[in-house]
Amino acid sequence: MSIGSEPFELLADFPGWTTGFDLQARQEQSRTAGGVTYVKDLGPPLWTLKAQSKVLTPNVLDHWRARLKVLEGGLYTFLGYPLSRVYPISYPKGSWPTGGSFDGVSAALLSINANRKAVRLEDLPAGFKFVIGDYLAIGVDLHQVVEATTADGSGRTPEFEVRPHIWPGVAAGASAVKVYRPACVMALVPGSVSTDASLSGWGSIAFQGIEIR
Repeated sequence: MSIGSEPFELLADFPGWTTGFDLQARQEQSRTAGGVTYVKDLGPPLWTLKAQSKVLTPNVLDHWRARLKVLEGGLYTFLGYPLSRVYPISYPKGSWPTGGSFDGVSAALLSINANRKAVRLEDLPAGFKFVIGDYLAIGVDLHQVVEATTADGSGRTPEFEVRPHIWPGVAAGASAVKVYRPACVMALVPGSVSTDASLSGWGSIAFQGIEIR
């Protein structure tokens, strides 16, 4: 088995689940004497991940201890995504509307609304459905669908909203759009890795990640 290269694919065969996957806001709040609260954005939110394995045999536990050591703490990166959304909700195991002619990783960004939170996509199968809760990645920028939409007969969608907002500098047509295993680049949260075993030698792996820009 090859170690591979950054960002490492860590989750594809992880023997567990991503028990947490959500956006972490980068905001500060201040409150006046009258009780009015002001919120200031310090930057776009970042994706965070919590992963937990099943109880593992001693051999498998050591295997995953070694896999995590490749990341050398937070020095090296891995692909982060929720294991619940390897495929879109409507297409479990890649049951695409057009079958194998669509690979799930070669759609395109047709346009971006001026508000930077609504997009149109193209090069999808005709009739492709996004439902609320799906994910897509523009390059390695991960977004969650917050407005359902359906592609027309030519594989183009109407405008629909995603979160977080489209990152600055991203332009239509610049990167492929993935709906199969969409991911962002993450690093381990320092001190979050746990690999404890019981006296039987069996144990579990847990770790946390945060998006790296």
